[in-house]
Amino acid sequence: MSVQTLYTAATGMDAMQTKLDVIANNLANINTTAFKKDRANFEDLLYRNDVYPGTLDANQQATPVGTQVGLGTRVQSTQKDYQQGAIQDTGRELDIAIEGDGFLQVFDPVSQTPMFTRSGNLDINADGNLVIGSAQTGRLLEPPIAIPQDATDIEITATGQIMVRQAGVTELQQVGQMQMAKFINPDGLLKVGENLYQQTDASSAPLQGDPGSIGFGVLRQRALEASNVEPVTELIDLITTQRGFELNSQAVQAGDQLMQLISNLRR
Repeated sequence: MSVQTLYTAATGMDAMQTKLDVIANNLANINTTAFKKDRANFEDLLYRNDVYPGTLDANQQATPVGTQVGLGTRVQSTQKDYQQGAIQDTGRELDIAIEGDGFLQVFDPVSQTPMFTRSGNLDINADGNLVIGSAQTGRLLEPPIAIPQDATDIEITATGQIMVRQAGVTELQQVGQMQMAKFINPDGLLKVGENLYQQTDASSAPLQGDPGSIGFGVLRQRALEASNVEPVTELIDLITTQRGFELNSQAVQAGDQLMQLISNLRR
């Protein structure tokens, strides 16, 4: 039976290693704009049923319990936590934070597909269009919004209206309307790096709407959403996960010692 101990404990070590990887990624992105932390979910594996519950005993009475031995654990999924991150003032007029539900939509020229993000560090490319990211590698907002070259001030309202003040004009003029997207199952979105998410069959098609409309968050100009990683919680998870890994490794050692004891038996 000690051989089964080795395999069962090995599944625990493998699961703890995966959880350590998830925690490490969360801590690495503690300062990443609008980063949403992940959580590793676990499930138990198959059971060896020596006696099934309800089996008739020698007196033809149904046994109230059975004899089941578990065969270990595995990672069921990694689940995203979309809890709101702290709103940090930056003072930069092209920084926006989403307060509430929803994503900004951008167009990815490589995959020719829309992408979604909560990172609102906007910039203006050489053609005068608003992009997310740097002006060189940034992706165009969807729908596209062009900023006039002679714009002196840019104001972004809570409902996504892009207003500019041009040289020689005192009144603000609207040059575009930002839109947001939301999903029935945001956990089904695929993280592709660069603060971007991609639609999948699990997430459903995006629902479009203006910021501030029913079900959508509002925008806050001159601010960015911080990562929602909580260092204290992650460090506690790191400690408990490390201890879990150590306990499973000790179970492997105990199984090995038992096998060694049996192999050294003499008549």
